[in-house]
Amino acid sequence: MLRIVVEQFRPRKGAYPENLGRLREIFLRLAGPGVEEAPHLVVFPEAALTGYFLEGGVQELAVTAERLYADLSDLHAEVGAAPFEIVIGFYEVWRTRLHNSALVASLGGNDAGIRHVHRKVFLPTYGVFDEERFVEPGMEVSACDTRIGRLAAIVCEDAWHSLVPTIAALDGAEYLVVVSASPARGIGPGVEESGDGRPTSVRRWERIGEAIASEHGLFLILAQLPGFEGGKALQGGSCVFGPRGELLGRAPLFEEATLQLQVDPEDITRARAEAPLLSDLELRLPHLVQTLSRRKGGQEANSLQGVPVRSKGGLPKPHASVAGSADPLAIDPDLTRRWLVEFIRDEVRRRRGFERVVVGVSGGVDSALVTFLAAESLGADNVTAIRMPYRTSSPESLDHAQLVIDATGVRSETVEITTAVDALAAALPDSAGATRLGNVMARMRMITLFDRSAALQALPLGTGNKTERLLGYFTWHADDSPPVNPIGDLFKTQVWALARAIGVPSVIVDKPASADLVVGQTDEADFGVPYSKADGILHWLLLGSRPEKLAALGFTGREVDLVRQRLDSTHWKRRLPTVAMLSQTAIGEFYLRPVDY
Repeated sequence: MLRIVVEQFRPRKGAYPENLGRLREIFLRLAGPGVEEAPHLVVFPEAALTGYFLEGGVQELAVTAERLYADLSDLHAEVGAAPFEIVIGFYEVWRTRLHNSALVASLGGNDAGIRHVHRKVFLPTYGVFDEERFVEPGMEVSACDTRIGRLAAIVCEDAWHSLVPTIAALDGAEYLVVVSASPARGIGPGVEESGDGRPTSVRRWERIGEAIASEHGLFLILAQLPGFEGGKALQGGSCVFGPRGELLGRAPLFEEATLQLQVDPEDITRARAEAPLLSDLELRLPHLVQTLSRRKGGQEANSLQGVPVRSKGGLPKPHASVAGSADPLAIDPDLTRRWLVEFIRDEVRRRRGFERVVVGVSGGVDSALVTFLAAESLGADNVTAIRMPYRTSSPESLDHAQLVIDATGVRSETVEITTAVDALAAALPDSAGATRLGNVMARMRMITLFDRSAALQALPLGTGNKTERLLGYFTWHADDSPPVNPIGDLFKTQVWALARAIGVPSVIVDKPASADLVVGQTDEADFGVPYSKADGILHWLLLGSRPEKLAALGFTGREVDLVRQRLDSTHWKRRLPTVAMLSQTAIGEFYLRPVDY
């Protein structure tokens, strides 16, 4: 039996020596003196010793494969570990070029050495990814001989292109290792497995792994980076599939973990005999390649005869409806809660070194939800709720804030801001109207929150939801100022759903949303559109749907115009101040470092 270990390792961003040092304990635990059964193969994720989202920091932290192998070998020898094979993702310098790579090496024994280095071929440059700006693509895919058999390693996006695993299998791979740092996406309840409590991206990765393993009759080992980087949840959920596509083991989401299992190499032979798909491909591939060559040469392949030619109108229309049958904004409450609890814990303690937080609790559902999440994540004694009333604030706001404090058991303070706001208003050269005075209140609350942060050595948590942020419905450098915001990617309707699910008092969840800065003010009256409509419109606009297409989904032209106008006119509120770029080292343009670097 072959013993495989997947180390779902969570690195400290940019700290190569520190992360390397942590491998000492892992080597000792897995294969040190006294360990009866050391593993044959140990796999670490993509960018395991530096973190993944490095931006311009790649050039500072990239090392040669030889340097990495020497560091690992020294560590292995230092602890007296038994020999094993290792696969680990890293940022590499190779022939003056930077790559996102995976090292395959043998540690210990007379035949120790580097077996292969795979350089990531497909570099994602879309959405949250910008790899092509910082590294260059590799141009080869191949397997190599190791002490456990023939093995190939690929990196993350490579696995999403079916040709890459196929090439590795055709080169004899019996074990395909995928090192990955995939950010989790998708909090919907799921279609494949109702309420399975996993992000959509995790379910998709497992479908890919199952398909690759079963099609090629090999063991697939997927090692995922866990934790959070700059708000992006690196999903974890590492897993191993057998050569029939069966799931053999799965690691937990988001957190550091060790996945250990034993596999029978003879299963490869049995699986390939039962379903000789790889053998069939080897026989047909030369003919398929010839077909591709004829196509490139402009010749018609026989297989195309009788196929209708696409009209000049472009791509055929999809059969599925635009909206689909399910609510696109539905969430899995338990998954979302666990995700945000881990996010707060990671951002506050691990990334920023705080033990405590402060939250401005207004009596509304957003701040109530953040307080509930923070109390679960950090413990009630480490959360201080700050009530900051003004003389015109609704009395029920204080009462509802107290309900949250009582329900969660957090610490609390009440700071009356009336004197400060009125003193500033009196000093102004003209009379401030209701809107201006509301902005002064909002900024005074942030001054108070950040002062209490300094006094209590507690990080401020933000409470602005996604709908408010997209519609610009907040005071710039006030509501959106706290450095960590757990609910900023939840639409208001999703905030309500999660708040109900985790037990926020219904009197808070069900009341009309209001900033409570102007007497009688409500959010929906200001918008001219209810949240139930605004959230749906924003969802489809952000996915690229044209406004005229939204009429088919039940939205009126007036509703779409109101939402779109607010969205398009408030981009500046969601960005840092615009700075005139004068040099080739301009911050945020050329000098690029992630927030948690």
